[in-house]
Amino acid sequence: MIPGDGIGSEVIDSARAVLDAVCARHSVSLEYTEFDWSCERYANEGAMMPADGIETLRGFDAILLGAVGWPGVPDHVSLWGLLIPIRRTFRQYVNLRPIRVFEGVRSPLRGADDVDFVVVRENNEGEYSEVGGRVNRGLPDELAVQESIFTRVGVSRIADFAFELAASRRGYVTSATKSNGIVHTLPFWDEVVAERAARHPDVRWDSEHIDALAAKFVLSPERFDVVVGSNLFGDILSDLAAAVAGSIGIAPSANLDPTKEFPSMFEPVHGSAPDIAGQGIANPVGAVWSAALMLEHLGHAAAAADVVAAMETTLRDEATRTKDLGGTASTQEVTQALVRALG
Repeated sequence: MIPGDGIGSEVIDSARAVLDAVCARHSVSLEYTEFDWSCERYANEGAMMPADGIETLRGFDAILLGAVGWPGVPDHVSLWGLLIPIRRTFRQYVNLRPIRVFEGVRSPLRGADDVDFVVVRENNEGEYSEVGGRVNRGLPDELAVQESIFTRVGVSRIADFAFELAASRRGYVTSATKSNGIVHTLPFWDEVVAERAARHPDVRWDSEHIDALAAKFVLSPERFDVVVGSNLFGDILSDLAAAVAGSIGIAPSANLDPTKEFPSMFEPVHGSAPDIAGQGIANPVGAVWSAALMLEHLGHAAAAADVVAAMETTLRDEATRTKDLGGTASTQEVTQALVRALG
């Protein structure tokens, strides 16, 4: 467990309480080890995590993360000092972000009651590569170059994951692209996705340019089932989709190594929210849903389903929803309601 910064520790405490309740119900045994890796640690010691941090994590089955980020620490420092090394060293090439409009939660879109889809984001390469640099810093002719990296292995495996996931859902994949404007990497993406699609003849699929796709997320989000995109496209689309679902406060994510050779990492995507930290009003549902994804990945599907059912119960009632969802409850009150729902 890495609570991190801001509201991270608050929502991780909630996730832990819910995990304890559901694991007792299902006779599942979990052991926790907590690390203080954070922007606070960076301010005190000059690094987000110790030099042997990755090796320390290697022996665990899963990582549950709260949030990282704090004013005074540049975002690229907190990201590349903790999250990115974990994702890449442990081959967590799938970033899974389920999107649902729950009963009782009001979407900002009219009639968006049947929204239930998943964004599958490529998590190890694409636009977020380390290839590039800057020259002539501070001079009038300063130059910055950032290279996108798309490999056949990388695109193939994320496409396969998306098609296999869709086969277990409603059988429909949408691939995000921009091959009309980005002349090399995205036509390559399209070609490889089409090759992998041919191996899944029972799954319907189409390809959408990212600009049109973003508009359709707003105009007709109920049409989607599994949406697969590159690192950048998947990142932007999943946050847009979380807003469509009513609040980024309920948005979970799973950074998966599907082979289970390495530990996978689970985190809510709302960030550390320094403006509300310590006020007891943070929405814990994103962290709790992330914990449910962790249980499912670890082979405890029934326990994970019970956590989601408890979320459904509490989200129906204004008295057990936080203020970002139009409710009146504190973080602690939502947590207590979730634990009660798990019996």
